[in-house]
Amino acid sequence: MTTLARTAVGLAAIGRPAYINLGRTTVLPSSRDVSAMREVTYEVLDAAYAEGIRRVDVARSYGRAEEFLAGWLADRGHGDVVVSSKWGYDYVGEWRVDAEVHEVKEHSLSRFRAQWEKTRSLLGDVVSLYQVHSLTPDSPLFTDRALLEALAELADTGVRVGFSTSGAKQADTVRRALELEVDGRRVFTAVQSTWNLLERSAGAALREAHESGVLVQVKETLANGRLAVDPPAQLVDVARRYGVDCDAVAVAAVYAQPWADVVLIGPASVDQLRSNLAGAAVSLSADALSDLDSVERSPKEYWAERSALAWQ
Repeated sequence: MTTLARTAVGLAAIGRPAYINLGRTTVLPSSRDVSAMREVTYEVLDAAYAEGIRRVDVARSYGRAEEFLAGWLADRGHGDVVVSSKWGYDYVGEWRVDAEVHEVKEHSLSRFRAQWEKTRSLLGDVVSLYQVHSLTPDSPLFTDRALLEALAELADTGVRVGFSTSGAKQADTVRRALELEVDGRRVFTAVQSTWNLLERSAGAALREAHESGVLVQVKETLANGRLAVDPPAQLVDVARRYGVDCDAVAVAAVYAQPWADVVLIGPASVDQLRSNLAGAAVSLSADALSDLDSVERSPKEYWAERSALAWQ
């Protein structure tokens, strides 16, 4: 696939009023009511589509992201957009920036069935991939036979079934989840994991998944904005050499991974989208990639810092 064909726009940062991404508050409207956030979502999707992007990623927990996407698709009449969504978290923030809790996680059969019904009611048949949201090694999914059978049944209808991962043990989660079978067939044929210049621990597992025919999607390519707002000195230096901003180099580093089938970006504005997409035109040299190796952090340190990010 071409670089743009490998690109997906995620709506986590604009489908709800609060999120943990840095660099978001200064570009969003002062009023983050539903109407204002819908308008931002439409603007970003229009710009992405004009650039040639045909993949969009949402989730039940992204506030009204599925609703916004459904409305945009209906208004624009686009029939060539590939949509992926996720279940497992329930959005409970009541459209408040200062909510005490924004989302609640539950990997159960009842949650899957309820959320799939809601996703289908909004997006109909356009969802080609439905994913377990933020799977970790301690998820009850691994031993819930009824849930696994229900997921396998969904796959039998033609909807691809996958999972996303979070936490310091992403690699373990990927390998364990891809071993799950129902009636001798692999349950999951897609995975969405965090991989960026700071957090690379899942790389080998994702390469193995790709080589086995699993669709690999990479999320949090900018480390929730940290690589754009507070970039390491090495990243700043490489960006200067290539004449682009740090976010473009960070995204280009993900494009450079041959196992990364789909690269997700999560802009909060059209300007951020275009800045991110500058990375599609950057082909980093082996020397540049080597220079960026030193910014990697341990998974424990990375995920501790991510957990400390405030919703804003």
